[in-house]
Amino acid sequence: MTDVLARFLRYVKIDTQSAYHSETFPSTRKQLDLARLLADELRELNLEEVKLDDYGYVTATLPSNVSHPTPTIGFIAHVDTSPAASGKDVKPRLVENYEGGDITLNEERKIMLSPSDYPDLRRHIGETLVVTDGTTLLGADDKAGVAAIMSAVATLIAHPEIPHGKIRVGFTPDEEVGAGVDHFDVPAFGADFAFTMDGGKVGELAYENFNAAGAEITIHGKSFHPGDSKGKLVNALQVAIDFHNLLPVFDRPEHTEKREGFFHLISLQGEAEQAKLEYIIRDHDRQLFEGKKALMNQAADYINQRYGAGTLVLDLKDQYYNMFEKVAPHPEILDLARKAYRVVGVEPDEVAVRGGTDGSRLSFMGLPTPNLFTGGYNYHGRFEYLSVQELKLASQVIIEIVRLATEGV
Repeated sequence: MTDVLARFLRYVKIDTQSAYHSETFPSTRKQLDLARLLADELRELNLEEVKLDDYGYVTATLPSNVSHPTPTIGFIAHVDTSPAASGKDVKPRLVENYEGGDITLNEERKIMLSPSDYPDLRRHIGETLVVTDGTTLLGADDKAGVAAIMSAVATLIAHPEIPHGKIRVGFTPDEEVGAGVDHFDVPAFGADFAFTMDGGKVGELAYENFNAAGAEITIHGKSFHPGDSKGKLVNALQVAIDFHNLLPVFDRPEHTEKREGFFHLISLQGEAEQAKLEYIIRDHDRQLFEGKKALMNQAADYINQRYGAGTLVLDLKDQYYNMFEKVAPHPEILDLARKAYRVVGVEPDEVAVRGGTDGSRLSFMGLPTPNLFTGGYNYHGRFEYLSVQELKLASQVIIEIVRLATEGV
């Protein structure tokens, strides 16, 4: 078993699921179990400045082994897994030399991973895949990124003949709940630029992502006995439905792709007296993003005009922005990644991510941070899987980036 695979299998067995609406940081203490392990492993590798801080960030330094000036490059991944599916008792299984066709994840429950549902599987014939047992997510998002970084650092230490400048390693909690870099100290990290290892299929190189906002809505109704409610009842659930129906039907995630934005209702709960809704709003284009927020405000105003002032309370906040604005002025960073991809035999696939990473916020905090692939697929669910061959390539890309940077390429 290769080093990067062994690390990945070790990391995914640690439950690090993060949580929305937590009052702590990190949002779950169990994320620190992996953070502590990584700090210990970095010390065992004799990295310098290994630190696990009070917020759960793990950082470390691999000093330069060349005498001439080189940029300090950061590599960052997040330790938490999505709240969308269980991350407890993950049971990874290897499918060696995948021959195509359906993969039985759980025979007892008749859970299958099928290329008819997930066509990307057909690209992996002959490869080794890591799959779940059909009851949890796998955790490739983003423990594949963690493993790729750790394995690359271990390789560089074992092979001092590979030239590299100063490397900074960073592992963050709570990325999946949008808080991953809330307390990240960019000046202390001290990198000139960085890469998040948090992408998907081989070749993916992402420096565009959504502009993002979140909306929390509270609707105050007036409850009466339904037999005596004419002209009195204001059913908060019905008002919630009315509000939702004011937003464009075809601007929902299930109807959008590529650079098309959306409104996504992620939570609706309540009763006649009060209802609460939560939305996320996304668009790659900043002007269209601002337009979507304006439309939601207009819908809220209409509801309050129709049902009375204060019926609907809207709390709308920006979450992160499209990193393209901050990364595009540094084409040399992207050129470095493209050249590293090609050295390992991978053609860059430059995609606009329909999501966000720690890198999007870090870029606006002064650290340009595009995102690289890790070889994971079907994130946030029980049909998640990982290509071992693509994970190895991701780790090799890190090595080539730091090697090429020493040559001034």
